[in-house]
Amino acid sequence: MRKVPIIFCVCLVLVTPAWAAAPTPLDYTRTILEQARAIVAGSQTHDEKLAALSSLFSKFLDTDAMGREALGQHWSTFTPSEQKEFLGLFHELVERTYVQKLLLFENPDFVYAGQQITADGATVDTKIVTPRDQFDVVYRLRPAGGVWLATAIRVEDVSLTSNLGSQLNDLLTRMSAGDLIALMRRKYGNPGGAA
Repeated sequence: MRKVPIIFCVCLVLVTPAWAAAPTPLDYTRTILEQARAIVAGSQTHDEKLAALSSLFSKFLDTDAMGREALGQHWSTFTPSEQKEFLGLFHELVERTYVQKLLLFENPDFVYAGQQITADGATVDTKIVTPRDQFDVVYRLRPAGGVWLATAIRVEDVSLTSNLGSQLNDLLTRMSAGDLIALMRRKYGNPGGAA
């Protein structure tokens, strides 16, 4: 019986440092955005910056969650293979939309206004500040194995997911799921190519 408390104490010692070292939602968002700022300010070519930002944001953006939310009621009308292909193409769409917008800013800087942690995730309030303007950006995050993934992004109170969802809904009133995927495949099916 003496072994049980000793094993329990050893487990606590081993587990506690890993938990304590996990970044807060704000810290993790700051790490990603500061790396993005360094890439944008760097001397690489435009295409190299795009590739580096895409790689960085693939560790931060939960585009599968965004894609399911954007499709809304239409998600269940897609076959499993259509859902899988849609999510891959939607990933390209979000990365190109979000990443290319970042590159449009001259010398972006970020201000971190705060975080709110809830039972199912967190929100982090930031601002993109440029020499000419500033934009409020709010990230909704969920925990995922020691990091935080963004499941929604609001820029100046406009939801990226809702905006894309509205466009997808409009298209799906005029075409089938297969037609939508074919259209997306033509635009985003070549990850290394131009949109």
